[in-house]
Amino acid sequence: MEAQHLHAKPHAEGEWSTGFCDCFSDCSNCCITCWCPCITFGQVAEIVDRGSTTCGTAGALYALITAIIGCGCIYSCFYRKKMRAQYNIGGDDCGDCLKHFCCELCALTQQYRELKHRGYDMSLGWAGNEERQNQGGVAMGAPVFQGGMNR
Repeated sequence: MEAQHLHAKPHAEGEWSTGFCDCFSDCSNCCITCWCPCITFGQVAEIVDRGSTTCGTAGALYALITAIIGCGCIYSCFYRKKMRAQYNIGGDDCGDCLKHFCCELCALTQQYRELKHRGYDMSLGWAGNEERQNQGGVAMGAPVFQGGMNR
């Protein structure tokens, strides 16, 4: 199945569609992430986990980890790694952790923007995006990889 995106803008393969410090390119998400990063993290986690984790569960766990040890970035950096693998975006584990540790808000907003760029409506969650895909015929589920073996 070939992936098509509603509002996708062309960008180089293997790179993030927006810069790490482009937080203000989506001011509403920037503000939400600044005041309550657990919401943005929950939205990202639900899409990256393809609905196996809900926004509320992931956001609550992020908030709990942040409240107990003060470092929600320990949890969120693993989702950056997962997202890079799903979309074949360059980077490494150490860089993921450093970005989340040094500027958690920039990292979360970049991940949010990347999923929006790939056609997801973050307010709908995974189930809503799947329903929209089935009604509109827009394939967004799995990333497309070039080459390799075909059946």
